[in-house]
Amino acid sequence: MSGGQAPLLETAGGVARITLRRPRQANRLAVDDLAVLRGLLDAVNADEAVRVLVLAGEGRHFCSGFDLGALGAIDAGARFGELADALEAARPITVARLHGGVYGGAADLALACDFRLGAPAVEMFVPAARIGLHFYAGGLQRFVNRLGLATAKQVLLAGRTLDAPALLGCSYLDQLLPDIQTLDAALQALADELLGMAPLALLPMKQHLNAMAAGRLDAVRLADDIVRARDSADLIEGQAAWAGKRPASFKGG
Repeated sequence: MSGGQAPLLETAGGVARITLRRPRQANRLAVDDLAVLRGLLDAVNADEAVRVLVLAGEGRHFCSGFDLGALGAIDAGARFGELADALEAARPITVARLHGGVYGGAADLALACDFRLGAPAVEMFVPAARIGLHFYAGGLQRFVNRLGLATAKQVLLAGRTLDAPALLGCSYLDQLLPDIQTLDAALQALADELLGMAPLALLPMKQHLNAMAAGRLDAVRLADDIVRARDSADLIEGQAAWAGKRPASFKGG
């Protein structure tokens, strides 16, 4: 695929940012990009200092999904599904920065994130049924679990394009900001807020909430994580900070 480059990972101050960099193709993902993104997720998961991961796109659009010209070369649904599942399971809290088009499989990549912030021009469209492509199981489940059956049918069966107000109304967007500058400020504010949380509580709770929503809660692991946080120095620090009306300084232990 000509134009643009492979996705880029940047890390600073506990926040990792993966940027899609094919703006001339609305950040359409090439076959090789899927493997690159899996590798970047692995790198983020291995970096204990990272607590927040932002997924963003260069240019006017977030992402236009997978390169349809390569559909015959690989099982695009399975590959995209594996990537979206890996993003949903990522250790840090994940935030999608959405603007312009969020099309095809990119709609599920964003849905796999924990939070989605958008600008007014954002719109979401999944043309799977129009091109004869059966959407993969993980994506179907996320649309139903997170947006509800009615909205899932509007998007996946009727092929409706949802604009920014509709995306906010169906809870696809957590926040709708008035412009890109305000979007970036809100994203930074959210990242700062998340970085101020106790990681022994924050990061496991994310995993257990997702497991509950998918009907696969591990009760033993949940109990272990509750005890670990209860017995941590971070809980003592958090209580002292609350009583002293000061910001807490959590160490993750």
